Amino acid sequence: MILGLGSDLVDIRRIARTLERFGERFTRRCFTELERARCDARLARAEGYARRYAAKEACAKALGTGFGRGVFWRDIGVVNLLGGRPTIVLTGGAAARLAAITPPGMRAEIAVSLTDEPPLAQAIVVITAVPVETAVNLPLPSGSASVTPLRADRAGPGARTGGI
Repeated sequence: MILGLGSDLVDIRRIARTLERFGERFTRRCFTELERARCDARLARAEGYARRYAAKEACAKALGTGFGRGVFWRDIGVVNLLGGRPTIVLTGGAAARLAAITPPGMRAEIAVSLTDEPPLAQAIVVITAVPVETAVNLPLPSGSASVTPLRADRAGPGARTGGI
């Protein structure tokens, strides 16, 4: 069952200008420590930030709140699994919202697709609910030990989702 669907398109040039103008003030406000480390290590820094920015917007839309009602930018973290596939880690208000929209006896899973074709970056997020007994538990990527994984059908800090 689909619980939410969101998409977003971002102009990479706008993100590049924002990075030039506001730098760390922008990245610390909108991105997790893990996201900043990944993007700052790349030559195509603006593209990485733009993809993740689009994914956060798409996820907030899929949650049905946008960035309001207790859902903040850093509550939505885009991480890569060991094979490189992107997924989303929710904390705080975003995790609580996910728990609120997940039916009893079900587990929420989040699928995310990221792409860019300069000057644009795009993300699509689909939140689905599956019966708890058939849910997929994916391992967190290495280096994300600071995020405590919890089941997505429970509210609270560190609630984690992922899978298809």
